Amino acid sequence: MKDINNNVQKVLEELVHANNEIGLQVAAYLDGKLVIDTWAGFADQVSRYSVDSETLFTSFSISKGIVATCIHILADRGLLDYDDPIARYWPEFAACGKEKATIRHALTHRVGLPNDPPYMNIELMSNWDAACQKVAEMKPLWKPGTKISYHPLTYGWILGEVLRRIDGRPISQFLQDEICKPLGIKGMYFGITQEKERSVATLKNAPGLKEALVDFGISVNNPMSDPAGTFNLPKIRHSIIPGAGLIADAASIARHYAMLCSGGELDGVKILSKKQIIIAATPEYEDPKKSEIRWWTAHGLGYTLGGGTGLRRGIPFSFGYEGIGTVGFADPDRKFAFAILKNLLDISPKKEMITATRILRTVEKALRII
Repeated sequence: MKDINNNVQKVLEELVHANNEIGLQVAAYLDGKLVIDTWAGFADQVSRYSVDSETLFTSFSISKGIVATCIHILADRGLLDYDDPIARYWPEFAACGKEKATIRHALTHRVGLPNDPPYMNIELMSNWDAACQKVAEMKPLWKPGTKISYHPLTYGWILGEVLRRIDGRPISQFLQDEICKPLGIKGMYFGITQEKERSVATLKNAPGLKEALVDFGISVNNPMSDPAGTFNLPKIRHSIIPGAGLIADAASIARHYAMLCSGGELDGVKILSKKQIIIAATPEYEDPKKSEIRWWTAHGLGYTLGGGTGLRRGIPFSFGYEGIGTVGFADPDRKFAFAILKNLLDISPKKEMITATRILRTVEKALRII
């Protein structure tokens, strides 16, 4: 394992020294065992504080795959059906024509709320009850279920509130009680405590990121137009923002996916049934004429799927989620789970997955699974 980690670490160090990255953290499981856990660079570029095994990173949309696993646990226990209307559990959500929007629609970005709640600001983002109330009051941009468009933040509030209404616990506590503690995961949170603050890597926007996000349609007044500035705020880090605010280390994310690619059980601890995982990772139908989003591949119930082009080309049965240049996924065929996190944020189509792709190929070669 030491030689394998050294080989991967050399690549990480090359990426940092070439000024392509600031800090990186990579982990991989094979056959249920942690085989790669390494890092390089700086958690904070100004103070030159180094990344280590306990460094935590804001993982952005990787968050959505973790939310999906929480929802699948409820489904596995018979506490919800994917085709249940959201309003069955959250009556206020039926407002403005959303009474037939389902949990399946939410998992597959078809609710019709890809936009943020009105007057989005830091205070609203960090206030769970206020954010959910605003989401419930929103009018969908189209009839739920008829069109696909990526729901960056509303995905987390919708599914997180459904979970809370069914289970009674906030998704932050559910994650700890039902996934992290049973699996011995110590570095994955929806909202960190004050004592963890010093462990979180400082984010930095790549040149041109703000302009690219504005061109993408995000208002300059929206906190998401400055993702580094927003998610570096302690107020945001301590808040439950399950659409984009998961704070974790790579080994914890990889362990979560190792459980999924091992049939829902790891080290004798069962979290999900294999049947439920198969359902969750089955491709959902997508009509290209009714889709406004670019998946790297296809989409299941809350996970992006492998195959096609991009980072996971040639890994057709993998499932997980991508963030801003980062990824976490399970590959049941090879019993392989992988995660990479970083703190330089770049959404340029030519750069977003370059680092992740190079590292993944290095890992696969080192493990002789390519």
